[in-house]
Amino acid sequence: MQSSPQCVAWPNADPALTQELLDLLQQAMHYNQVKKVTKSLTRGKPETVILAADTVPLAILMHLPLVCEDKNVPYVFLPNKHAIGRACGVTRPIIAASVNSNDASDLAPLIERIRDKVDRLAM
Repeated sequence: MQSSPQCVAWPNADPALTQELLDLLQQAMHYNQVKKVTKSLTRGKPETVILAADTVPLAILMHLPLVCEDKNVPYVFLPNKHAIGRACGVTRPIIAASVNSNDASDLAPLIERIRDKVDRLAM
């Protein structure tokens, strides 16, 4: 009998926060506020970075939490890369996405509230 591998991804979102983040991704796609993580980290400062905990091998995205910590950007792992892809409106799995801010957007208060929740996870 084989044991399941231990998850090394941290911080993980609970089911309620996972659903909030997926809803935020879906809404942010309509406002064009979802970007590729590496580009948004080098060209600006995203509000939140969302990573997939079921990425195989996980090592291909483990440099992103280090960059996020250097730039003081909160990040969180969601359990399913396919759910992230669906929330972003594509059929392919997505292992990393960032939600960028736009003060003129109607999503600004929602983004700020969720950013605070993600920030508290890491403490």
